[in-house]
Amino acid sequence: MNLTMIEREFKEKVCNEVSLVGEGLNRYIVHQPFMFDDGDHFVVLLKRENDRWVLTDEGHTLMHVQYDDIDLQHGMRARLLDSALRAFSVENHEGELRVAVPDNRFGDALFSFLQALNKITDLDYLSRERAHAAFTDDCRALIEELIPEDRRTFNYHDAQRDPDGNYAVDCRINGTSKANFVFFISSDFRCQNATIVCHQFERWGTPFRATGIFEDQAEINRRAVAQFSDVAYKQIPSLGSRERIEAYFEEILKV
Repeated sequence: MNLTMIEREFKEKVCNEVSLVGEGLNRYIVHQPFMFDDGDHFVVLLKRENDRWVLTDEGHTLMHVQYDDIDLQHGMRARLLDSALRAFSVENHEGELRVAVPDNRFGDALFSFLQALNKITDLDYLSRERAHAAFTDDCRALIEELIPEDRRTFNYHDAQRDPDGNYAVDCRINGTSKANFVFFISSDFRCQNATIVCHQFERWGTPFRATGIFEDQAEINRRAVAQFSDVAYKQIPSLGSRERIEAYFEEILKV
């Protein structure tokens, strides 16, 4: 099968944006539109080895995922990685992911390979979401300890204006003259989302005071923090200053 036919099969089985660019003898870069969350494209190469064609990422995928200090050697993530590789018949050669093209089925091989790479990138998302869930649990536990049950509502939203909960607040402190909204902020996205939610309540004319509890404020994009500062009454940089947090929530309950 010649390269024109291979590229045509890639386009038919995957998408029209796939193309082949030669890079040395029997080695071709497979340009395709699929990418990681940070905008970097998957690395895929087609190589001729002895009497067979092979698709490889030359070690890029696992290296990219592990930039976030994700352990793929042990525990649940290791099992999920192995499961994804088995499901799409992809081999892991000391960090290099490879799949042989069976019976000149180039399109099917590329489709399966990209599916496997996409599944592996989900491990990064899973790690970030699990980290946020752990931080959220810590925040909830702290508020449950400091705020009586009848004075707090987790995952609050305006039932009349927002029945689907598109503008949810992590916790509302009840029984105060002005609504107190508390946001648990562990990422740029969570910080930006808290800002959007506050702006929406402002548009609805709801009087409120917003508090942001950060996992680590120093790790959040400065612009995102500045935007949240415009709508926030109080920002708690981390959960480390327990006495100050206790004093703050004690003050809120009196207002």
